[in-house]
Amino acid sequence: MKYSVLLAALLAVSMTACGKKEEAAAPVEPPAAEAAVQAGEAAVQAGEAAVQAGESAADAAAPAADAAAAAGEAATAAGTAADAAAAAAPAK
Repeated sequence: MKYSVLLAALLAVSMTACGKKEEAAAPVEPPAAEAAVQAGEAAVQAGEAAVQAGESAADAAAPAADAAAAAGEAATAAGTAADAAAAAAPAK
């Protein structure tokens, strides 16, 4: 009887110790992996937003460039007209 009680106690202690080792060995990596995936998705969204912002800036800059070209052409025409008027004026 002493041996069966001792054997039962030993078996209970060994089962408890094995169960604790398995729980301690459980990986804690999934939250870190999920955070990495979320960070990657956020980076993709930020990149898409940057592309859209660049396209919007290019669209907004096109009319300004056209206006600047028209102003340059007008200045050239005014300069040509001034030269012609100076040439046509009688010399003193």
